[in-house]
Amino acid sequence: MARTLYYTPRSPYARKVRIVMAEKNLSCTLIDTDVKQKSPEFLRLNPIGKIPVFIDENGLIFWDSTLIVEYLEETYPDSPFYPTNPLERLRCKQGEELADSLTDAIVALSYEVRKGTDANAQVQAHHQQNVDRMMSVFEQQLSQAQYLLTNNLTIVDVAVISGLGYYTLRCGDEWSRHFPAIAEWGDRLHQLPSIQSTIP
Repeated sequence: MARTLYYTPRSPYARKVRIVMAEKNLSCTLIDTDVKQKSPEFLRLNPIGKIPVFIDENGLIFWDSTLIVEYLEETYPDSPFYPTNPLERLRCKQGEELADSLTDAIVALSYEVRKGTDANAQVQAHHQQNVDRMMSVFEQQLSQAQYLLTNNLTIVDVAVISGLGYYTLRCGDEWSRHFPAIAEWGDRLHQLPSIQSTIP
């Protein structure tokens, strides 16, 4: 069985998985999935109906980007994305949760922005405040370390760069003027082929 990932090119959640797989040199068949018209086959794989969905060569099926990445980390330990120290690993998982929450807020904001004149200004401002608050945490972290958790690339960096790619796609790059350390960090990360090749 071929390793398979159901995804869309724009999905920040699928991009997170794609970057990890590229860094671990794992080949994969990508199946572009219509999330508005979900096929019965896709819904059999994931009754929640969300992407990404990952099928490994052994037939195991996982959905949810965080769970998929954790599975890949445990099954293919080369090029690790989580620290081995138990306490540092917990800190990394907490940072990943913050990064995923940032992406959730970015997606919510982008939906409101795309409504144009029908957008609710109060709702849009609420989502923007959430995005800015979490971005500020990562901006501060970069004054203390080369990456968003430590001086090494972790899943926190992958999750944030995936969210920011979607942010830029949907809302432009105005955010980079307000968060210069994140912008500089992002420029460095985009030198990696795994990041460059998955830009939405």
